[in-house]
Parts: sequence; structure tokens; C-alpha cells
Amino acid sequence: MACIIAAYAYLTWKDDPNPFVLHGTNLVGAALLTVSLVVHTNWPSLVLEGFWAAIAIWGLIKAMRRGSPAQPRKEPPR
Repeated sequence: MACIIAAYAYLTWKDDPNPFVLHGTNLVGAALLTVSLVVHTNWPSLVLEGFWAAIAIWGLIKAMRRGSPAQPRKEPPR
């Protein structure tokens, strides 16, 4: 749970958060909570962590396709 809260705090505090840190921390938090929920089954929470992990993986894939977080995002021409 601490990982997910830390990722949310990081997102709130940083003006331009590193997506690898943000989504990676969320994914680790979801994975750790999933292990706990497999041992002490709570189906609604387990489903929630599955969605949380899927969103984190999607965010990581999107960040990898975009490239290094140091590279500015290219805006479409106006």
C-alpha cells in the first residue's frame, strides 16, 4: 500500500513526473498487494489490484514507446 500512496504523492508533488517511477511504483505496489490478497482472498480488492496493475503496465508501455523521460513530448503542429 505504501508504494501506491508514494506514487500518488510523487504525482502530486512533481510538476513533470517521470512515468517510469510513477507507473513502476504503482506496479510494484499492485503486485505486492496481489500476493497478500492471494493468501487472504478478498475478491473485490483482488480485481481492483488487477486493474491497477494493468493500468500501470499500460503506462509503462506508453512511456517506453515515447522514449526517455528526459525527452520533451512533441506537440502536434498547429
